[in-house]
Amino acid sequence: MSQPRVTRRTLLEGSVAVAGLACSSGAIGQSNRDHPHRLWYRQPADAWVEALPVGNGRLGAMVFGGSAHERLQLNEATFWGGSPYDPINPDAHDAIPEVRRLIAAGRFAEAEALANAKVMAKPLSQMSYQPIGDLLIDLPRVEPAGVEDYHRALDLDAAVATTQFRAGGITYRRDVQASAIDQVLAIRISVDRPHALDLDLRLTSPQRATTQAAGDRLLLTGVGPSEHGVPGVLRFAALVRASADGGTINAEGDRLRARGVTAVTIVVAMATGYRWFDDGGGDPGPIVERHIAAASAKDFRTIAAAATAEHRRLFRRVRLDLGRTPAADQPTDVRIRTSEGANDPALAALYFHYGRYLLISSSRAGGQPANLQGLWNESVKPPWGSKYTININTEMNYWPAEPTGLAECVPPLIALVRDLAISGTRTARTMYGARGWVAHHNTDLWRATAPIDGAQYGLWPTGGAWLCTHLWERYDYGRDEAYLRSIYPLMRGAALFFLDVLQTDPQSGKLVTSPSLSPENIHPHGASICAGPAMDQQILRDLFAYTAHAAAILGIDADFAAQLTATRARLAPDKIGKQGQLQEWQQDWDADAPDPHHRHVSHLYALFPSDQINLDDTPALARAAQRSLEIRGDESTGWATAWRANLWARLRDGEHAHRILRFLLGPERTYPNMFDAHPPFQIDGNFGGTRAIAEMLMQSRGDEILLLPALPRAWPTGSVKGLQARGTCQVDLAWRDGALTAVTLTAALDGERVVWLGDRQAKVRLRAGRPTRLSTQDFGAA
Repeated sequence: MSQPRVTRRTLLEGSVAVAGLACSSGAIGQSNRDHPHRLWYRQPADAWVEALPVGNGRLGAMVFGGSAHERLQLNEATFWGGSPYDPINPDAHDAIPEVRRLIAAGRFAEAEALANAKVMAKPLSQMSYQPIGDLLIDLPRVEPAGVEDYHRALDLDAAVATTQFRAGGITYRRDVQASAIDQVLAIRISVDRPHALDLDLRLTSPQRATTQAAGDRLLLTGVGPSEHGVPGVLRFAALVRASADGGTINAEGDRLRARGVTAVTIVVAMATGYRWFDDGGGDPGPIVERHIAAASAKDFRTIAAAATAEHRRLFRRVRLDLGRTPAADQPTDVRIRTSEGANDPALAALYFHYGRYLLISSSRAGGQPANLQGLWNESVKPPWGSKYTININTEMNYWPAEPTGLAECVPPLIALVRDLAISGTRTARTMYGARGWVAHHNTDLWRATAPIDGAQYGLWPTGGAWLCTHLWERYDYGRDEAYLRSIYPLMRGAALFFLDVLQTDPQSGKLVTSPSLSPENIHPHGASICAGPAMDQQILRDLFAYTAHAAAILGIDADFAAQLTATRARLAPDKIGKQGQLQEWQQDWDADAPDPHHRHVSHLYALFPSDQINLDDTPALARAAQRSLEIRGDESTGWATAWRANLWARLRDGEHAHRILRFLLGPERTYPNMFDAHPPFQIDGNFGGTRAIAEMLMQSRGDEILLLPALPRAWPTGSVKGLQARGTCQVDLAWRDGALTAVTLTAALDGERVVWLGDRQAKVRLRAGRPTRLSTQDFGAA
């Protein structure tokens, strides 16, 4: 690997200069006033939820920031257990009609027992996301007790994790980046005294694996685990190459030893044999060899500069300033620990930017979607398999994508839906005797679509339908007809399935789903399984409307669109129950449900993320949704707390949304590294919190834009640049003392918008590429 000439002066400057920071050895210790987009700490991470994440959408590492002993925990997005498998229960087709009959007769517990025996998938659980292993870096000259001036940080803007300290009179610096350009992790370790650095490198893995060391390279190879009776077949490889400035690097046993060097550059490539969801038989060896060969032709500065530039292309689209207090000068873990009692609006802005950083790092075109833990997982038995839970969590992962300018992060989700439409076609036909395609509440790398985990959780057929609303969102924000034409068959197939399986409710004559459930909640009759839960009806209203609208835009499929519109009108409507609440089920069971504070608020889908219920058009239903929120309570698991903040923002109650947000950012729901504490860690809370902050500042529906709809008193003065409204419209805002001072709209397409400021509106004609500035005087009465 070629390296530039290294002098004492430049030893510690290289990666800092690349990141665009001040070129001095103390750069990472500068105040947060100079670098507000930064997490920083005065001690190494002891636990995984204190380590700092880097990722390029496919490769991920958790950086612990140790002094004498450093650990980089490694992940590759396609490394999962098991292999392609067929989970469909052969008894399901004959059992489902009887399950429906029992539900219609009110014999819910019997219906659930039958479903568990005859309908649920075999194996009962899906495969799990797996860790590759660890890159371990030991510095034998460093005595931990003698470490001084320790500082570690994650620069969200430059996408670099940095550790710096002094030991024995020597300053050590370590920079870690994940490059989406070069498809490697790049690490630079340097000292400020020539030839004063010794280090050992090792690769370890909890998998069935072996490590080989030769020359300046380490190679870890192995095979993924078998799970639930499904054999593990995915081969994986991690290849490390180290190069030194001065001194020597040699292989000894299973490690590399560098002695008497001034700096070391390490590049790490990882890959698996995954080709497609029905093919895990590839060879990862040539892939890692190719990536290492290409990266080795470049120096660290070049790799880091390209990685930072590509990250900033997305990250810098949005800038948010919510104000600043002295609390922002504290280390990040201290700010989180004291956040609920401190006035720290900049912490909310940091959380917002961190969510965007995590999405950029865990979801890039050509890769896998962000899973329950995004990209990062250290356990061979991760919570809930670190899968794709599509009854809320996967969808929540992508809530911030469109409004915060990250449309390029959505393609992996679209690709997931394309895969599910294939595997789900067989599930629809074999299980239900239906056309189209279906996916239940979970899926994995192998795109299983049958119901899992027990009927009380998994017999929910609307996961694929919900994902299809995200396909429409991508169109609604971008208004690209070529894209719409490409995804229309997916939406059509999802809608077609429900045309075949909807049942007529014997009491109301309305159409309902059966069997189904309100996600993961138990009703008062000893089961979860039921017919026509509110969430299903709401999702199907969106699916049918979006699919019919897409057909009209494309000028195709008029008869099918008309059928969808007619069927939509027959769906059971939302209802208001005896507590004044929005009913979760067709029957008014809410008051007697075993868990009135249940984490899921599924029946409020129509308020958010949908806009079927809103304060303007359906005020009575909006009040009922508010009553449901009051009954459920504000504090829940991490992701459920984030959903509640979004719902209160939709109700335009900024104080209530902010109160929930402060709890979300506090030590009970945010780990020291700002990962969401479900607990345990689930990344959807981070993404849901990011969207909630955006919703408090700007909302859009159709061609309407709402400015500062839920601005809390805690953010009296601030600005945001780069939020995206539907229809390719960028929204830039500034406010002072709680009042709007400036707004600029910039659209990529010509069109008209109705812009709301409270109950005042302005009608604006936008010209493509021409910024339109509004003042408060432009807003007249409603």
